[in-house]
Amino acid sequence: MKASRGKQIRHSVCALDCPDACSILVHAEDGRGIRLQGNPAHPVTRGFLCGKVTQYLEREYSAGRLLHPRRRTGAKGEGRFERITWDEALDEIADRLTAAAKRSGPEAVLPYSYAGTMGLLNGSGMDRRFFHRFGASRLDRTICSSTGIEAYRATTGCRLGTEPEQFSRTKLIIAWGANILTTNVHLWPFIVEARRNGARFYVIDPIANRTARSADRHFAVNPGSDLALALGLMHVIFGEGLHDASYIADHTVGAGDLAELAREYPPEKVAEMTGLAADDIVSLAREYASTRLSVIRLNCGVQRSERGGAAVRAIATLPAITGSWREPGGGMLLTTSGGYHLDIDALERPDLQLLSPLGREARLVNMTQLGKALTAPPPRVEALVVYNSNPAAVAPNQNLVLEGLRRDDLFTVVMEQFQTDTADYADILLPATTFLEHTDLYYAYGHYYLQLARPALPRPGEVRSNVEVFRLLAGRLGFREICFRDSDDDMIRQLLGSGHPFLDGITLERLEEEHFVRTNVSPPGEPFLPFAGGGFRTPSGKCEFAPERLQYRPPVESRYGDQALRRRYPLEFVSPKSSAGLNSTFSYREEVDHSCGILDIHPIDAASRGIAVGDMVRAYNGRGECGFEARTSDVVQPGVVSAPAVRWKRVAGARGASNALTSDRLADEGGGATFYSCLVEVEKI
Repeated sequence: MKASRGKQIRHSVCALDCPDACSILVHAEDGRGIRLQGNPAHPVTRGFLCGKVTQYLEREYSAGRLLHPRRRTGAKGEGRFERITWDEALDEIADRLTAAAKRSGPEAVLPYSYAGTMGLLNGSGMDRRFFHRFGASRLDRTICSSTGIEAYRATTGCRLGTEPEQFSRTKLIIAWGANILTTNVHLWPFIVEARRNGARFYVIDPIANRTARSADRHFAVNPGSDLALALGLMHVIFGEGLHDASYIADHTVGAGDLAELAREYPPEKVAEMTGLAADDIVSLAREYASTRLSVIRLNCGVQRSERGGAAVRAIATLPAITGSWREPGGGMLLTTSGGYHLDIDALERPDLQLLSPLGREARLVNMTQLGKALTAPPPRVEALVVYNSNPAAVAPNQNLVLEGLRRDDLFTVVMEQFQTDTADYADILLPATTFLEHTDLYYAYGHYYLQLARPALPRPGEVRSNVEVFRLLAGRLGFREICFRDSDDDMIRQLLGSGHPFLDGITLERLEEEHFVRTNVSPPGEPFLPFAGGGFRTPSGKCEFAPERLQYRPPVESRYGDQALRRRYPLEFVSPKSSAGLNSTFSYREEVDHSCGILDIHPIDAASRGIAVGDMVRAYNGRGECGFEARTSDVVQPGVVSAPAVRWKRVAGARGASNALTSDRLADEGGGATFYSCLVEVEKI
């Protein structure tokens, strides 16, 4: 877009990986952004932005923005490049991808992307079409939420939950593995309103994070023991007859066997597993089951453990056991992403795989195990195309990932806004637009409003959107299918064309005019109660308890797991989200790097190791090591240490980053990551 004269206010949408998907007003003067404001008209954004996005114009106009295509001139990892033209860059990429496919087949090419943008066009649009038509390996995008989503969908049949606006009505709110003030701040005003009206607010989390310190009660569970706690709550609820027998009889399957399993988890046994007092388990169960209008905000913290899927399944049964789905303000919120029913196949075109040289569906590579994929024996990945992600920083088992990225025979393309850790390993580095500079369509996983964003600010330099880059690459490779000539608006119309009732009356023209539109999950003005009368989308049509999958086993890397391993590495390491950053997006900032460089350790554990506040310490295990500044506090319980993720090694230097410690072992469902099942030892440097 061209710069306009004078002052303007334009609409946009925050594209970062957060459930809030905020509606943004961009204040500009003479074409330059001067302020970002939360849209006061949006029912969830309600006029404010988080502290991270409030500062986004600093990123937009940073001297560190990548503005021109580059080719590597130094060794991989050194980050030395020369400027080249777009034609040179695209020609080399097309030639190298074609050569890799001729040598080893198209599956030798692997795309790697995640939620660097939540926009549908630039996150999973023309890129998917391109790689499907090419025949490249498919990426199993598991690193964040796949475990929880698969488990929740197996239980309820869909991805629907209590809308955030209803939290203001409730009387008991439980944040389970959900640091709301850091990762879901626009839910907080609804919680504040509920508390003003007498609601209690509890937090279940191993770490005394900002949200836990703001709660009425904090239940500091041992890492990875959430499944045991859920079973302990069921023991009390079933045993004392606090369950909703009629809801269970009408709308669930497997309750009898689940109650039988729960008998094996009395509070005293669960207390030992979880680190909570038995009396606290009993009182929490009674209060949750007996409070009409109780709701659980379940988030990703629970699922990043070896038994994370079973834990989510168990927790997801609780609103059905107590019948709290019946009323506005009850139930559970994990995700709302099932409230849209956009035509994703029309956007991504998986059918194009049949036109590829493979003529079939390509192999699936789990992104959580990128290090293994890049270091595996032939046939191996020969070309890697990275966009919307920074795997050198965010992927677990970091040292193995870096070993793979250093391969001289691996051709790597990175599309980025900044010189990230991954960009340092690129052969070709392409400058990407920010969300303020291109068109996109956004759904949310924390509310039910569909949103359109147009470019709000002029593009600097020679940056291009992902849609444009993959459209150009398709042309260079001779892909003649008409879908590669679709405009942004064509793709949006295709997404809106599913014919599902949730989208009735929602058109591109309406979104253009209104900017955000609530999907038709319920009639206008009425609260959405997804399972008040049953209506689960499972094969049985009922909430499926699946007790055979819920027997608790401690994670291998935990205090009750592999005892030989724990003798070598006796501390459980948790790396939650940084309050200053968002995944790795803002890790170039000094304050983010500083926050990620502090290790919380309990005074008891610190004293036994001769560690004092401010000491430099080394955390290590068999996968790697990382340097931190120690902070002794009761933020963690004895036996647990914690440091926020995600740090850039290029900023942290020799101190390293926390994912040098984390494992690429997979969770029990969905192939998800187990970042929070990690044992380490800590010593003073």
